[in-house]
Amino acid sequence: MKLHELRAAEGSTKAPKRKGRGTATGQGKTAGRGMNGQNSRSGGGVRLGFEGGQMPLYRRLPKRGFTNIWGTEYTVINVDDLNQFEAGTVVTPELLKELGIVKKAKDGIKVLGDGKLEKSIEVKAHKFSKTAIEKIEAAGGKAEVI
Repeated sequence: MKLHELRAAEGSTKAPKRKGRGTATGQGKTAGRGMNGQNSRSGGGVRLGFEGGQMPLYRRLPKRGFTNIWGTEYTVINVDDLNQFEAGTVVTPELLKELGIVKKAKDGIKVLGDGKLEKSIEVKAHKFSKTAIEKIEAAGGKAEVI
C-alpha cells in the first residue's frame, strides 16, 4: 500500500452540504445561518474565550509566577557525566556540545557534584558547585572557571 492509494472506509464519510445553492436544497438563501444577528454575517461570531460579556476565565484566574528577564539560566551537568572522557582531557563547553552531552548551553554551563569521578581531567565551565570542585580535585584534575 502506498500513500496515494489510501482511501476512507466505505460509508465512513459524507459529502458536505452544498450551501447557498437555491431554495430547493433546504440550505439556500441564508445557507443555514438564520435571518439576522451576529452569526449570520460574514466575519461574524465571537473571539476565542469570549463569554458573552461575563468576565472571562483567563481574567478571573490569578496570575502566578515571575520570569526574571535579567536572570541567568545555566545548563547543568554532573561530575558523573565527565567519566566518559579520557584521562588528561581538557573539557570545555564547546567539546560538551560537540559530543552531544549538552544540547544547548543557555547562559553557561554549571558542573554539579552528583556521582563519582574516576579520571583526572581538566574542566573549564562557567560555574561549579563546591562538591564538584572537591571531587574533580580529589581525582587529580583541575576545575577552571571561564
